Amino acid sequence: MKNVLILCTGNSCRSIMAEALINAKMGDCVYAQSSGVKASGKVNPNAQSLLEEKGYWKDVYHSKVIDTVIDTPFDLVVTVCDHAHETCPMFPKAVKTIHVAFEDPSGKAVEEYAKTLDLIEKELLPIVKSELCD
Repeated sequence: MKNVLILCTGNSCRSIMAEALINAKMGDCVYAQSSGVKASGKVNPNAQSLLEEKGYWKDVYHSKVIDTVIDTPFDLVVTVCDHAHETCPMFPKAVKTIHVAFEDPSGKAVEEYAKTLDLIEKELLPIVKSELCD
């Protein structure tokens, strides 16, 4: 089983959605975790309700600071926002870091969360699969 970290700034929306989606769709070869460079400490309620509606939500998902995962041996670290990409710390045990940015739906219409989730599935999952599962 390979480990991937999905990193964004607040760890409240995009990274949590990516974590849940990867674990739901690719759990046979990848275990995903998420974190924030400046974690907000809470999950965006619209993101959580969308993940619950899709059946991807698990109660273990929460917004966490980077210090809680910095020493985990990840096979891949993915930054999903430009700020996290610019401020991403060096992970001592990460094999590779890549950047795949998604626009933050926070504060926008609820439909934008579903669009972001779809983009994550279409754009990020194939990359994670080719990096870690093939």
